[in-house]
Amino acid sequence: MKVVIAGGSGFLGRALAEHLVGRRHDVVILTRSGHVSRATGSSIVLWDPDGTAGTGGWAREIDGAGAIVNLAGAGIADQRWSRRRKHELRDSRVKSTRSLTAAVRAASTKPSVFIQASGVGFYGNAGDEIIDESFPPGDDFLAQLCVGWEAEAHPVTALGCRLVIIRNGIALARSGGALKKLMPPFQFFVGGPIATGRQYFSWIHRADWVALVTWALETPTVSGVLNGTAPTPVTNAEFSRAVGRAMHRPSWLPVPAFALRIMVGQLADHGLITGQRVVPKRAMAEGFPFQYPEIGAAVEAAITQ
Repeated sequence: MKVVIAGGSGFLGRALAEHLVGRRHDVVILTRSGHVSRATGSSIVLWDPDGTAGTGGWAREIDGAGAIVNLAGAGIADQRWSRRRKHELRDSRVKSTRSLTAAVRAASTKPSVFIQASGVGFYGNAGDEIIDESFPPGDDFLAQLCVGWEAEAHPVTALGCRLVIIRNGIALARSGGALKKLMPPFQFFVGGPIATGRQYFSWIHRADWVALVTWALETPTVSGVLNGTAPTPVTNAEFSRAVGRAMHRPSWLPVPAFALRIMVGQLADHGLITGQRVVPKRAMAEGFPFQYPEIGAAVEAAITQ
């Protein structure tokens, strides 16, 4: 099957592309940058989505493709959240998704499945409450960003596509993402929990995330929202202890909340100081097999593999 991955040059997209190529899918990566590492056997196509299908060559890749995976969007934690940055975060998601939807509408042979990325930030801050896919959205910036992002994908269902929305937790792998950023303090014996450490951390090993997306692509009965998280969310303190054990380092030195706010601004209060206790109820009910359901084994594998 031909699979078009928008935003496929990033931390998650590269791993997914390599996996799908290994399963003999024909993979095309849509990217804004020409300077990307190509997954073995994949094709690279440049795009600059403006909210329409346009006349660019990238839209021709949609016609006749079997599936689209939309991961496109500026990195949530790459910069402080200024007013301009918030606009970039929203614009990059809305325009890319709207462009893909327009390309599906214009295609003579439409994809059978559309996988849309989102995030557990959709749910806002719910404290210790257990959150499954039926939980309503929050009202903060990150929640409303996810709501708007998902909404842009909904029209594909009227075009005959099976839509799957995956609300991603924090994906763990040492080559990128949150774990790569967290490892250096532990390496120098200054790692520890963030703020109180009691806030919940909804995570997934990157290999399980890749397998979940692949399963959603290849299973015709799967549609709707899936939480892309492991079955056992943990507190930030528990996560820090797991990292410390895997790296043979202490994990007792906390990062104060005020210091985080100085370093990263509003982002500190949206996913670092606060959190969500998200569970993948639908994936578990439909029989998806998690390879790393527990945090200890997941962090150990992510750091040592």
